[in-house]
Amino acid sequence: MPALRNRHFFLVDLIALPLAILLAFVLRLDAVGLQDYLPAILATIVVGVPIYLLIFRRMGLYSRYWRYASVDELLQIALAVGLGTLLVAILLLGVALPSGLINCPRSIPFISGPLILLGVGGSRFTVRLLEQYRRERQRQQPGKRILIVGAGDAGSMIVKEMRANPQLGMIPWGFVDDDRKKHGIRIHGIPVLGGRDHIPEMVKKYKIDEVVIAMPTAPGTVIRDVLETCQKAGIPARTVPGMYDILSGQVSIRQIRDIDIEDLLRREPVHTDITAVEQMLRDCRVLITGAGGSIGSELCRQIARCAPRSLILVGHGENSIFTIANELQRLWPELVFYKIIADVRDLSRMHQVFETYRPQIVFHAAAHKHVPLMEENVAEAITNNVQGTANLLRLAESFRVERFVLISTDKAVNPTSVMGASKRVAELLVQEAARRSNRTYVAVRFGNVLGSRGSVVPLFREQIAHGGPLTVTHPEVRRYFMTIPEAVQLVLQAAALGQGGEVFLLDMGEPIRIVDLARDLIELSGLQEGRDIDIVFTGLRPGEKLFEELFVEGEEYVPTHHEKIFISRNGSQDSHYPVDLDKAVAELIELAHQGQDTLIREALRQIVPEYTPAVGSSPTEQAQEEC
Repeated sequence: MPALRNRHFFLVDLIALPLAILLAFVLRLDAVGLQDYLPAILATIVVGVPIYLLIFRRMGLYSRYWRYASVDELLQIALAVGLGTLLVAILLLGVALPSGLINCPRSIPFISGPLILLGVGGSRFTVRLLEQYRRERQRQQPGKRILIVGAGDAGSMIVKEMRANPQLGMIPWGFVDDDRKKHGIRIHGIPVLGGRDHIPEMVKKYKIDEVVIAMPTAPGTVIRDVLETCQKAGIPARTVPGMYDILSGQVSIRQIRDIDIEDLLRREPVHTDITAVEQMLRDCRVLITGAGGSIGSELCRQIARCAPRSLILVGHGENSIFTIANELQRLWPELVFYKIIADVRDLSRMHQVFETYRPQIVFHAAAHKHVPLMEENVAEAITNNVQGTANLLRLAESFRVERFVLISTDKAVNPTSVMGASKRVAELLVQEAARRSNRTYVAVRFGNVLGSRGSVVPLFREQIAHGGPLTVTHPEVRRYFMTIPEAVQLVLQAAALGQGGEVFLLDMGEPIRIVDLARDLIELSGLQEGRDIDIVFTGLRPGEKLFEELFVEGEEYVPTHHEKIFISRNGSQDSHYPVDLDKAVAELIELAHQGQDTLIREALRQIVPEYTPAVGSSPTEQAQEEC
């Protein structure tokens, strides 16, 4: 079909409008009576046609792609014609007739209006029908037949994009959806064939080549069920990302990808108060430490959407800051941001940063997080996680920062590792600073995030790539997991809820066995455990626990207005730490600078009595004994 431009529709309207007005006179008067009304006919055409054309232009009827016209376009045409008819009626009946300029039947505007709607709408929707006919013929041409799971907004968008990009060779053949009310209907001409349980039947009947799961809000259990059904039917399945990854709400064919572990563990989307978060961040100077890390970079992305006055990206690694800065520049070219290479342990350097950029909100995501590695580098855990936090809090109080948010961890609860104990000390420092300053300084505690650097999922993928085996410490070891976007979304929500001194706890759902995670990744890679690749158990490493906890024993915690966020209320009334916390922390930091690992652990127990160190000396202490 030749490409019709909007200028062609303008020419069609230029012909259709006079004809519709003339036809209205014919229908009203019959052909024999037209001679007496020729002046009225000419006057109505001369006055009416420019009015209609001007309204059509102002309402966008000449700036649309009519091949994909829908109900929205039909309503727009009806509104434009109705407005034009009203103006013509006012001029004819309210001005021309009373003044005696013309003699015209009063019903003419109301007869011509529907005729104009028929002509203007008919020309455009004829193009739409021809395009639909072309698509139906295209379905008979060679290409991948795609069955789309989910007949909602995402599925509708995917169909539109497949049709708009025929060079991809993806032909949308049908939908499946569990909503029985949709069965038998057509969406963009594509039938809804049945529910998820009909997938194997549809694959055979229609010779489907691939399944696309278009359910960005579906929980992981649903994705897992569809994947297992497709595997049994011997058909490949792909998906669109979850809604946490599509914060704009738009789904593109470019986002269709293989099903990943994040999809199988996806939980139902959390409803957040976007307005409160935007009000907190809009037009503010926001500083993010660890801005190049997994959590820090996602904080940058989600905060950038809230129109801050500026973002101050602080990181110790130049490559990671360079990467996130380039991404921000590409996605938000109008955003003002500053790239700062600095170490939070360097108080004088951080003082320069605060003095120069005067942040109003600080998100502290810079930390050493690897449990076994920090058991071998005890001093580093203290100087980075404790001293770095103390430095930032000192500067935040000095420069009157309005909000301070510490990214904490479930490993801070009844810690058995140096890393966990150091983060618990950081929480206590935040609570003490909130008490002193009476400002909104809070900590947000959550578990593991899927796909973060150095976490178990990237490790398993690397081991699979090398042919295995996959190493799991213990058959029963379990961890809480969140996706990175989900965790950051809840961090921002908690920050908006904060009043000062709270430790917020995110609802992490049910803990997941690491061995089950390993098996899922093996299956997603198209391999089979025991035949293609093995899983071996290596034993718990120093500082590790079988189960992580989210609450310290004796902590009082209460729900917030958000169903997925809780508050620990032990705050500054906590009796677990010394009266002079600052002095105890200063001594701890001094021991770290001296490299006294044994004394550091003892000092940690003084501040965090629930800390129970792993049995045995660290590799550093063993090396010192050997020397």
